[in-house]
Amino acid sequence: MTLHTWQLQAQKGKAILDNSIPKQWLIPVDQLPAADQLNVEDFPRKSGLFSAEELRITEMSASALLAEMGAGKLTAEEVVVAFLKRAVLGHQLLNFATEFMAERAISRAKQLDEHYKQTGKLVGPLHGVPISVKEHIGIKGLTCNTGYVAWVDQIATEDALLLQLLEKAGAVFHVRTNQPQSLMHLCCSNNITGTTLNPYNRNLTPGGSSGGEGASMGFKCAPLGIGTDIGGSIRCPAAFCGAYGFRPSSLRNPMNGLKSAASGQESIKAVVGPLASQSIEDLELFQSAVIDQEPWETETSLVPLPWKRVTPTKDITIAIMWDDGCVRPHPPMTRGLKHAKARLEAAGIKVVDWEPYRHDHGWEIISTLYYPDAALVQYQAIAKSGEPILPLSQWAFSYGRARGLSIAENWEFNKMREAFRDEYRALMNERGVDFILSPSFNGVAAVLGESHYWNYTAIWNVLDLPSVVFPTGLVQDAALDPVEESAFQARGEAEAREWAKYSAGADRYHGAPISLQLAGRRYHDEETLAAAKLLVGIIKTDG
Repeated sequence: MTLHTWQLQAQKGKAILDNSIPKQWLIPVDQLPAADQLNVEDFPRKSGLFSAEELRITEMSASALLAEMGAGKLTAEEVVVAFLKRAVLGHQLLNFATEFMAERAISRAKQLDEHYKQTGKLVGPLHGVPISVKEHIGIKGLTCNTGYVAWVDQIATEDALLLQLLEKAGAVFHVRTNQPQSLMHLCCSNNITGTTLNPYNRNLTPGGSSGGEGASMGFKCAPLGIGTDIGGSIRCPAAFCGAYGFRPSSLRNPMNGLKSAASGQESIKAVVGPLASQSIEDLELFQSAVIDQEPWETETSLVPLPWKRVTPTKDITIAIMWDDGCVRPHPPMTRGLKHAKARLEAAGIKVVDWEPYRHDHGWEIISTLYYPDAALVQYQAIAKSGEPILPLSQWAFSYGRARGLSIAENWEFNKMREAFRDEYRALMNERGVDFILSPSFNGVAAVLGESHYWNYTAIWNVLDLPSVVFPTGLVQDAALDPVEESAFQARGEAEAREWAKYSAGADRYHGAPISLQLAGRRYHDEETLAAAKLLVGIIKTDG
């Protein structure tokens, strides 16, 4: 079969991945779960392929790992090697990586161990912590394709500022992770390295656009990961894969060195932030390690706002948003909210209901402002190689106005955005609400190729509110979350479409984590994480 030019170009990117995989940790195919075994999240524990110590290390939080390295009980090299081994297996099962950096990661770990040996001290607050990195975050000397075949040959000339800061804090980067074409899917598929799967059910997506990061966290290939978010691209992958994810307020974390076709689009600002496999505390650890270094002195557009240390308190009011007024959540999400309400009230937390305010209007604003140029730059990046446009890319490009916006129209939508933010904040004040608890998505993880609606997360992007997702410990169960047989009158096309998916069979979502989302007030990132930490301690169950 003759390959098209774009396929030959794509093969370069695939070869980078294949050649980077540490072959010593590859598992023979006959020892891997069969293709029809959907849940592989617990395979490392059942496989017999890992020592008890390797399992212990890879199931520890970043904070716990730091404590043991600081006490001399673990070396950075031990930690990095354990996570590399688990990441290789994770990639075999889930196709989550775009490039392994094993040699440089182990070399870095040895340097950290030598520093500790000589000084008895850790290099910094992230000493020896392995962090997986979304591919479009530039690493000096490595390709940075951002999911576009045409960009496979583009090499980053320096590390992204965020990575520079994390490395100064002691972090080790060991694997780069997959993302979708255009960075605008809640799925994770491109024409270079293919489709990433969900560790809890391989018929489901791990989310997007930071889908490789979602899978990395869900399979515990790293205690921390880095994703980006313009509509839910950190939070949905974390939620779909039973992990933790944080969307900070805009202009807090540095963005220099991240590559995107939409660089320069400022009406809806993308953010970069952490995912964690184990805890909210690790999200806080990441944020403090970065912001304590005052990145605004280098990236001057950032807000010069030091990271505050906030103690969680029960003296808060949590408003539960049961429905966004546009698409009613699937049954497992409602069950998760009911579970949360019961536990919060039993713990003495004040809980009220939240009536959503014009979320359809919020979606009109953000979906129009995503592509004021009618996705011209995205189309050009795809056309340059001739690669096919994937269905979910085309779906996203259809948002907004087909002809794009004039400058005057763009300004008008910016005004609408600011007015909407003011109105929403006023309502939170009027109702005495500190935080809003809601579904992280209208359902649990979507079936591959079916992630079309994302306003449960995007609403907080247009409002620029910090938001964090966390697992409840519950999972979807068709017996507990049956398809509702009563007459259901959809309020619109989107709701009809999304409910048809669940009506097609609740068993399609079997075992997917039920995760919730907490939104706070703009630039009160620390308070939002502190509240989420409190809520996790109350809500999360072991099953």
